[in-house]
Amino acid sequence: MGERTSRGRRRPWAASVALAAVTALGAGACGGGGPAESKASPSPTRTPLWDTSPASVAAVGDSITRGFDACTVLSDCPEVSWATGDSAEVDSLAVRLLGRKAAAGRSWNHAVTGARMADLPAQMARAAGHRPELVTVMVGANDACRSSTAAMTPVAEFRARFEAALRTLRATAPRAQVYVSSIPDLKRLWSQGRTSALGKQVWKLGICPTMLGDADALDAAATERRATVEQRVRDYNEVLADVCAEDRRCRTDGGAVYAYRFGTGQLSRWDWFHPSVDGQARLAAIAYRAVTEKTP
Repeated sequence: MGERTSRGRRRPWAASVALAAVTALGAGACGGGGPAESKASPSPTRTPLWDTSPASVAAVGDSITRGFDACTVLSDCPEVSWATGDSAEVDSLAVRLLGRKAAAGRSWNHAVTGARMADLPAQMARAAGHRPELVTVMVGANDACRSSTAAMTPVAEFRARFEAALRTLRATAPRAQVYVSSIPDLKRLWSQGRTSALGKQVWKLGICPTMLGDADALDAAATERRATVEQRVRDYNEVLADVCAEDRRCRTDGGAVYAYRFGTGQLSRWDWFHPSVDGQARLAAIAYRAVTEKTP
């Protein structure tokens, strides 16, 4: 802006100088009347911070990454894991990035069924020991799936544990890339699974009581309970995105897993809550798009 007088009018000389500068820039841009334009020196080639084709993958997280209930009831099935599995039906992230043969020796799954964010630093330490080029993270559902809403992990604690996990990784593998999946929409899973009588019977064994307990109840208390869980998942996803954004070698799915509308075909036919083999394949596809997306 040009200099103003005490009455707020722009000084004539300031406006003239500004006009002259714009005119000069315009003439230069058109190349009229000036000296021959010299060629700019090429910019030095930089190694990008994010490698879209990492050569090894380590996975950390919870039951989803272990393929829980995807093959048999109440059992892990890591061969169909979206992150590191070798199933042709899933075409896991590791297989898509490395090829099936290389993935067998260059991918590791340290996720544990039932794990919460408090368990992530120890898992990350084990993953870091492989010096992986990429670490996948999917965790947080069990922090919301507790015996009661009061028992859910506080958001501040969730943040502190995630920050600690990334520090643990950086201490051993400072150049490792990190892909962070958002937590699925648990309320969406409840709305789909409650159509199955068998699923609701399995839920009574203790699967995500805060969201799935008393599955058919629609009274005010049940509605408020589910809404509280839903908001906590959103808060956790915000933390995951915020903390990841502070690390130059960390990338999220942009909320894609949370936004994905799992249907009954993508849910386990035993518990109607965990991803089925098809659901695992959808997660793998989301992860692959995020990891291989080129940045400007």
